[in-house]
Amino acid sequence: MSMLRLGVLVSGRGSNLQAIIDEIEAGTLKAEIAVVVSNKQGVPALERAERHGLTTVFLDPKSVASTSNPRQTYDQRLLETLQDHQVQLVILAGYMKIVTSVLIDSYESRIMNIHPSLLPSFPGLHAQRQALDHGVKVAGCTVHFVTEGMDTGPIILQQALPVEEGDTEDVLSERILKVEHGLLPKAIRLFAEGRLSVRGRTVHIRDV
Repeated sequence: MSMLRLGVLVSGRGSNLQAIIDEIEAGTLKAEIAVVVSNKQGVPALERAERHGLTTVFLDPKSVASTSNPRQTYDQRLLETLQDHQVQLVILAGYMKIVTSVLIDSYESRIMNIHPSLLPSFPGLHAQRQALDHGVKVAGCTVHFVTEGMDTGPIILQQALPVEEGDTEDVLSERILKVEHGLLPKAIRLFAEGRLSVRGRTVHIRDV
């Protein structure tokens, strides 16, 4: 059986990308990263990918700024890049750009995102700050399939952790990030094993 081909979209330091790379290289995730694409040039995530011999692509949003619909035009170019590399599953790993229907329709139930809250609570930016502002006692992260809503897609996996006395946004963010590094590869593994199915808003996980 051929390996599941991943396309990983990044914008920053790439620690979740590194978590995926580590599991693939350890043999615990039967997949291969076909291409790493960034909307920002020279970010650490691209450097991580290149150190591991992975194919990287920088797609400059400024190159489509003068088109009639820059967001859709950008995603069309992104889609073509993913298709050129025969990507089967798209992973948003710290990708700070909202994807449009151009990409979502072509990869329906095949785009995963990880978000640093227990969705549907605290979608969007600064989820950890939102959680602390609300005084929650439990935080966590969520892996979900991407739809056109903001962090509203069907939930694949979640993991909680307690909010500790004295937690700041930065401290809580780092603690959640460590949990993300285990949860995202686990969700990819379930997909690679053909154990995920989506019915309505619910993701069902088939037992081995």
